[in-house]
Amino acid sequence: MTDGGSYGLATPNQPGTGFEMAERSSPVPIGFEGVGDESYPPSYSPPEGYTGGTPMHPGGIPPAGAIPDSNIGRENPAFGSPVSGSGCSVNEKSVTNISYGDPVEQGSLGALITENSNNKPHHDRREQLYFNDGKRQIDFILAYNDDDPKKEQKRQRFIASLHEEGLMVEVEDASETNGGRVSFVKIHAPWEVCTRYAELMNMKMPIKQNDLAEDEESQQCLPKMPNPFEISEETLPEEPNYFTAAFNRERSNQFIIDDHETFFSHSQRTRIVYEVLSRARYDDSNKLRFGIIRMLDNDSYTAAFSLHEGSYSSEHSVITHGYENERRLLYELWAKPKAFYKQQPLDLIRKYYGEKVGIYFAWLGFYTIWLVPASLVGMVCFLYGCFTLYKNIPSNEICEPGGLGSTVMCPLCDQLCPFWELKSSCFYSRLTYLFDNPATVFFSIFMSLWGTLFLEFWKRKQHVIAWDWDVLEYEQEQESLRPQYEAQASHKKTNPITKLIEPYIPWWNKATRVLTSATTILFMLCVVLAAIFGVIVYRIVIVSVLYASDVALVRQNAKLTTTITAATLNLLVIILLSKIYRWLAIWLTNIECPRTQSDYEDSFTFKMFLFQFVNFYSSLFYIAFFKGRFVDYPADKEYVIFGYHMDQCDPAGCLIELCIQLGIIMVGKQFLNNFMELGLPFLMNFIRKKKSNISNESTKEQQASTRWEQDYVLAATPPLGLFDEYLEMVIQFGFVTLFVAAFPLAPLFALLNNVIEIRLDAFKYVTQLRRPLAARAQDIGAWYNILKALSILSVISNAFVIAYTSDFIPRLVYLYAYSGDEKKSVAGYINGSLSYFDVKDFLPTVAPDPNLEANKELNGTEICRYRGYNYPPGHPKQYHSTIQHWHIVAARFIFVVVFEHVVFFLTSTIAVFIPDEPGSVRDQILREKFLAKEALYAAELQKTKTKREDDDEETASAKELEGGGGGAGAEGLRYRPGT
Repeated sequence: MTDGGSYGLATPNQPGTGFEMAERSSPVPIGFEGVGDESYPPSYSPPEGYTGGTPMHPGGIPPAGAIPDSNIGRENPAFGSPVSGSGCSVNEKSVTNISYGDPVEQGSLGALITENSNNKPHHDRREQLYFNDGKRQIDFILAYNDDDPKKEQKRQRFIASLHEEGLMVEVEDASETNGGRVSFVKIHAPWEVCTRYAELMNMKMPIKQNDLAEDEESQQCLPKMPNPFEISEETLPEEPNYFTAAFNRERSNQFIIDDHETFFSHSQRTRIVYEVLSRARYDDSNKLRFGIIRMLDNDSYTAAFSLHEGSYSSEHSVITHGYENERRLLYELWAKPKAFYKQQPLDLIRKYYGEKVGIYFAWLGFYTIWLVPASLVGMVCFLYGCFTLYKNIPSNEICEPGGLGSTVMCPLCDQLCPFWELKSSCFYSRLTYLFDNPATVFFSIFMSLWGTLFLEFWKRKQHVIAWDWDVLEYEQEQESLRPQYEAQASHKKTNPITKLIEPYIPWWNKATRVLTSATTILFMLCVVLAAIFGVIVYRIVIVSVLYASDVALVRQNAKLTTTITAATLNLLVIILLSKIYRWLAIWLTNIECPRTQSDYEDSFTFKMFLFQFVNFYSSLFYIAFFKGRFVDYPADKEYVIFGYHMDQCDPAGCLIELCIQLGIIMVGKQFLNNFMELGLPFLMNFIRKKKSNISNESTKEQQASTRWEQDYVLAATPPLGLFDEYLEMVIQFGFVTLFVAAFPLAPLFALLNNVIEIRLDAFKYVTQLRRPLAARAQDIGAWYNILKALSILSVISNAFVIAYTSDFIPRLVYLYAYSGDEKKSVAGYINGSLSYFDVKDFLPTVAPDPNLEANKELNGTEICRYRGYNYPPGHPKQYHSTIQHWHIVAARFIFVVVFEHVVFFLTSTIAVFIPDEPGSVRDQILREKFLAKEALYAAELQKTKTKREDDDEETASAKELEGGGGGAGAEGLRYRPGT
């Protein structure tokens, strides 16, 4: 590698440029090369195969479009005006393309300006992925549409910083773009820059073909069965499998380098360029003013992205012309609706979008497949409830018109609620049985085991993927410090692992930051709980108002109407608070200043999920475990809110309300998210195209549009990438596992949503979003620990739902202790679960209004009944709990303890017997480490051998000089180059 590459200059015989030039005769200050320098050669030889349209000038002018980085911010003799780093100061109406980073002699206007029509290479202009010379590929694009002098100055300094790192830049002026408003900066990383940063970033590159994979394939005894869900190898050939090692320039000959242009993939090149962009300065007066993120925040640039490889659609048939680019291939095999049943092309997704995106879709596909058995079992449990619905004795007793169904029940609220007959709860009781039946317990145990199996097998699958994609130890070996951390860390210390001096933030400084963050989070959680309390008050008030209605239909459905409207209101509150807290979580994470990008994402993830957990699940926990638990009997005045008694459950139980609440929040959230993920980007893209004047029609103007213009009008990838997608799926996982006892159909709805979700996300990434930075990741990050915590919590939650929310335990206690039936029937259970209340004991502020229309039918009622196990009026312990109540409490506690211990024992046993790492992967890891050690040994051996040969040659030369005696004969002195 030559020094010139570090300043953005093409050096003699530099790969990728082809220029041949003599070395400078004297050093030149950095940034002023070529200005008044007479040491440049009088002429240039065009590179072999050069396709530029502008011919070489007889006087030695290089191809048009080239400009030295020395002219940034200086007066150019050809113009008498400054040449800006962004290409805006040089007669913008006439300048089309200005290229920085190539060697050029001072010259005329032709040396600086390139007309598109003359310099257009043989590539299709719209699909062009190269500089105007048709040789240097575009690795990154920056866009701007503002001529503000202050921003222009920042762009000049920023471009100069890129040159200092060796990047090559070419500017496409706004006057020649389709819309005429946006200018584009094209960036290319030469070979020297790629190799230097590949070594700094510990990029793993291929050293040998994987021979163990071939051995495994040869050991398969049975032929592979045809699979209709797989993508044929003819359509998508299998990617070659290599052993890899961290790249080292001194040992570059040990790596498989067939071609400098293809050795580094597009994903690797974009990561290298982004690493430079994230550290480039735009203001030397402030150490915190650096990086492309800040340049985007202050609107100096409006976009920064890598290019798609072409259009995802074509007028040509795939059958006749094949797949023109990888984007088209992804669309046909992955994003098209007709491909919904096919397996995802994960290797291609990883190659095009990077490992982080690839791992997300691998996890999403794995999770969706595992939802299939959960959906089938849940459907069987629901169908069991449907088939045995009219055989259920308790619900038949409630619905019996002339028997127990005619029992007069006490009002469910104060004053405005009327007396009512038990049979009016018939629909609720039938609906509850569909979800609260003997199969519910089995399904809860099954889902607890399912959650453990899913996570253990995913851990195993994740290990295979991480090994296959060379990210197994990425966070430990390859991840670098965040530039923002380096800028804010004023202290230095020695890394105990690498023994290198690194910046760090002292513990007392970090503790202050974390304490500030924790205090703010606690306050916001209190805000969420206050919002949930508001929804509870809404329930209490609205149900009273509806029961007071003169319309019979409204009174009959007061409970159902209140449940549905409260759940909808809760969903709206959840969405609103999510938007507020997201902004706050980003601000708090920035204050904490995490060390690496993985640490940053993990910190943000835990904050957001903690908030969203309370936000989404608090209302469900209230209905499942708290609603109706505090009111002991109708005249109980200890639990009153704003003059209203607390909300109570229907005699059929609270389980159906929990089911409705869960269904509305889960399904409503999924519908809204699908719109936000696809509909909103589509709408914003349409608006952005109109603003930028880039046409969507098949006109000549469309044909003139370049690839960067087409990508510019697409929606930008969210700053935190896949966070929203992960959050949506993890919240769904909580719905599926935490309260599955109340809603066995949750896995089925999740499965249907995810089948659509995968293709919607695929369509969004391929057609609606700019190509994201190909970021790396070795796993799903903090989300795995969150999923594991949810899986453990689901065991506890379902145990309490079965024991305390459903009627499973009370029915069981009645069956074996109070039924008095030798056949062990639950006949009479409903009557035994209802206590008596004397209406004379109503307080004046609680007694139902006798003038209510509904009360006129039941006027004269002296005794009403309510749900509970209390002594009747006239008993010495009237309205106090009976012994049956305490038997049920004890049985519930015993059930929870036994359920948890049995399930945790089974899940722990399963986890022990499923290894995290397959044996085949372990062998390949050891094989790769062995090869890396052998390569290092061979390199050291070659270095020692070369040094020994040089020493021997020097010794022999010295002896020849001594033996020659200084004679002038032909054999007296032999010249050896370098001596």
